[in-house]
Amino acid sequence: MNRKIKFILLIVLFFFSCKSKKLNYIDYYNKVYAIDSTLRVNKDTLATIKQYKKLFEKYPPSQNERIEEYENYIKYSDHYNKNFGGHKGLDKLITQVAPYWKYKREDSAFFKLYKKYGIDSIAVEEKVNQWKKGLNKTLVDSFSIAFERDQYNERTGPLVEINDRKNTNLLLWTFKNYGFPSKQKIGLTGNDDRFMPMGLLLNHMAGSQKFEYFKVKLLEYVKSGECTPREYIDMVDKHQYINHLETIYGIFIHYSTPDFSSSDSARINKNRKAIGFPSLKQSSKITKDFQKKMKQKHSSHS
Repeated sequence: MNRKIKFILLIVLFFFSCKSKKLNYIDYYNKVYAIDSTLRVNKDTLATIKQYKKLFEKYPPSQNERIEEYENYIKYSDHYNKNFGGHKGLDKLITQVAPYWKYKREDSAFFKLYKKYGIDSIAVEEKVNQWKKGLNKTLVDSFSIAFERDQYNERTGPLVEINDRKNTNLLLWTFKNYGFPSKQKIGLTGNDDRFMPMGLLLNHMAGSQKFEYFKVKLLEYVKSGECTPREYIDMVDKHQYINHLETIYGIFIHYSTPDFSSSDSARINKNRKAIGFPSLKQSSKITKDFQKKMKQKHSSHS
């Protein structure tokens, strides 16, 4: 085998090894929060577009509900006439916002963006319906029942423990057969308009006998991008709370008045970064801005 062929084979092997390497979405989330933080400070939208473009070239986009990174990337790019992928980019955005469509369809600016690229509201609705048809019907049916069970009698009485055990078994079965029941598999609204925020169900696994298994398994799904860091740390810190243990992520506090020493804050922020979640200070800023945005939105509709 001559040197040229050997060199080509090495290049091919290197390419496939890079492609086969699993992406770690903890790194993705940390980059998103870093970009968002820089934007808030520097107000440099063009630099933000470049940073997001580089990020989305490596990672299939996600859509943090309070950052909306992929949607903002497209809106910023459109405003400055930068290429965001055209119709392909807009189709990707549909899959990201589709779980929230019940609320998103009220956003007239969203439809205006699509209309600008020759996609009317009827076509947008059809794309969302196509996405819905692609959901896992078995899991949608199962988790519609699970969430109804979870909230039975407002989680009071002797059936709470039994229902949580049933939902534990459903999650274990789902992990084994389908992986994590993400929004891209079951949506956010189930049968009979049942609201299905997975973080709520996982939160009630904090007292499960299978907690240690969930703690390890869900971390794998955070890394794969299927389980959000918030869903994970809510469950873990709830376990710490009900067992009177030291908080790991500082979740069960009011963001505006964190009662932590500087050493506690440093420890918590380090733990948060390790899972792809923003610092206490940045969380507070994001939450306040989000609440302000929601208040403005509601006042404009009233």
